[in-house]
Amino acid sequence: MLIEKISTKKVSDTVSEQIEKMILDGSIPAGEKLPSVRELCERFGVGRSAVRDAITVLKGKGLVKVKQGEGTYVSKYDSSKIFSKAVMLPNANDITELFQVRKIVETGMAEMAACNRSEKDLTLMKKILTTQTDAPWEDDYQFHLSIAKATGNSLLIQFVQVISTTIKNAMIDFHQFIKCDSEAIETIALHHKHIFESISSGTSNLSNEYMLQHLTFVESILHKSLHQRK
Repeated sequence: MLIEKISTKKVSDTVSEQIEKMILDGSIPAGEKLPSVRELCERFGVGRSAVRDAITVLKGKGLVKVKQGEGTYVSKYDSSKIFSKAVMLPNANDITELFQVRKIVETGMAEMAACNRSEKDLTLMKKILTTQTDAPWEDDYQFHLSIAKATGNSLLIQFVQVISTTIKNAMIDFHQFIKCDSEAIETIALHHKHIFESISSGTSNLSNEYMLQHLTFVESILHKSLHQRK
């Protein structure tokens, strides 16, 4: 017998998620005023407190602005908010969606780096890999950033910076989670070594393959850490 789990999600969370989806897909464009609290209550079939709480959540994410005496308006588009929901990576779906994007972008980034890298880029990557600090998260970030820099594409550099900023806390927790797992630490170090060597040799197809292997492994560990926390 198939039985669906009963959701414990608050009503206000469901309302905020639906409004957020409409904002992000353009159904409610930037600058447009949201329906009144009363209208939203009627549309969603919920009480005023649920709508007010939902608006507070959206305001906290920077998606809307509340003008006293006027109403609530959709904020102007800010590309840095694309990954706002992934700041804390609260659930498995957020992790999966984020890494789907990373696998598409960063595999191509590694491939491009293999074609465009300079000796200066390679020196920087090698220095990062051989000079480990007491902040593993920072070392990880600097390595991925050095690959972005090696592409010569400023948008890719910004992409890595935005991703790393939004998931900083999650990645700090990730490295804390694996600090006693020598096998996982060695696997990540080996991945980084293979990525570096393929970029250094200009073997773009291997750079793509090794980056995909690395991101898939990190994603699996993040899922594992989330499951254990629950």
